[in-house]
Amino acid sequence: MDAFYASVAQLDDPSLIGKPIAVGGGGKRGVISAASYEARKYGVRSAMAGALAVKLCPDLLFVKTDFKRYQEISDQVRNVFFEYTDLVEPLSLDEAYLDVTENKKGNPSASLIAIDIRKKIKERTGLNASAGISINKFIAKVASDINKPNGQKTVPPEEVLGFLEALDIKKFYGVGKVMKEKMYRHGIYTGKDLKGKTVAFLTEHFGKSGGYYYDIVRGIHNSQVKAERTRKSLAAERTFNENISSEIFMLEKLVPISEEVARRLKKSKVAGKTITLKIKYSDFTLQTRSKTLPLYIADKDLILDTVKELLFQEGMKNSVRLLGISMSNLNNEKKQAVKVSEEKKYEVQLKLDF
Repeated sequence: MDAFYASVAQLDDPSLIGKPIAVGGGGKRGVISAASYEARKYGVRSAMAGALAVKLCPDLLFVKTDFKRYQEISDQVRNVFFEYTDLVEPLSLDEAYLDVTENKKGNPSASLIAIDIRKKIKERTGLNASAGISINKFIAKVASDINKPNGQKTVPPEEVLGFLEALDIKKFYGVGKVMKEKMYRHGIYTGKDLKGKTVAFLTEHFGKSGGYYYDIVRGIHNSQVKAERTRKSLAAERTFNENISSEIFMLEKLVPISEEVARRLKKSKVAGKTITLKIKYSDFTLQTRSKTLPLYIADKDLILDTVKELLFQEGMKNSVRLLGISMSNLNNEKKQAVKVSEEKKYEVQLKLDF
């Protein structure tokens, strides 16, 4: 989906159409969840501090997140997907891989199927979607960004190698800012540059990822579209308007977060053994503390009891800006054959808005 959260806001409030908007990020300490294309022209992007975004775009309008509404529209989009194939692997509320090699419409053209799907999404939701079509998930993902917004890009088998060689390395899916700079330092600016490096060189400088980079630039990516995905963790966190330094105050803030984690565990019908407390300080350093229990738990009081143990330990700095709780080592990890519910597949990490 194109600028999903922002587009939903513009859909629900037509007065926002054509204006630079940011979803979330309001207030002194807010962080932006999404930005409209009008805002992106000014350099506004997700994960950016709202204060910085306003400096870049003084006319920026902030709107609140509405995950219930996003889920509602995401369900409508998923229903369109399932009219064509049951092999749908969600990445988030607004993105998924589809394998249409054998599809319910009997259409041999993946490109025509993508056009049809995008048309139906527009008709049913009023929103635009973009698509990438190719021989595997990696290339399809990269291609999906080429003609955004409201477009699609097909990379047929005979064009794969040329497409990848000409591609700027920063557009390779999985190459973030840090990795991009590291590749630049080794003279890798395009796919062609990457292809010129041996697997030994890539492994030496990029570790285990070296073999992955060696393969993908040659169009090799054998990951199948997985219709069922097993969730490995659940988490909730909160960023505070003002820094807090008292552990007693921190504990007060952790109560509703533990309740939210318990609610999501119950909704997903899972429990966990490992509890992790996430602490981000005012200097943006991050600390995590974990404990693995002998039994699976999902009760908010039991979660909070463990969090207390993790909180009241030595090594706590002053001035905390964010606290979070996550549950991992879930009991669904031993039940690979159990079908994952639609709700669970599409949950996202929740940032509590207080």
